[in-house]
Amino acid sequence: MFKEKTIGDNMPLVKITRNYQITLPKNLRKKHRITEGDYMEINENQEGAIIIKPVKVISKDQEYFYTKEWQEKEKEADQDIKNGELIGPFKDVKKALHALKNTKV
Repeated sequence: MFKEKTIGDNMPLVKITRNYQITLPKNLRKKHRITEGDYMEINENQEGAIIIKPVKVISKDQEYFYTKEWQEKEKEADQDIKNGELIGPFKDVKKALHALKNTKV
């Protein structure tokens, strides 16, 4: 179950410290943008290897933003802005409402 580690292997060697903690190697932290306070998902595969994956926790009131439909509309809006297909800015709410009511889509 345990792999014997020898000097010169390409895989980083980490040590279990007090309270069963490990320190992730700097190159992996940078590559995966892992910072203090981030969450990790830990599982075991069929061969018995421990798999650690970084996860981003999304607040319930923010999860709509990450849906496929929302992201598609965000891309569409970004493209419209890039193409200059927008109205405004407006000096006041009255002019903005007038434009919204009278602009043909």
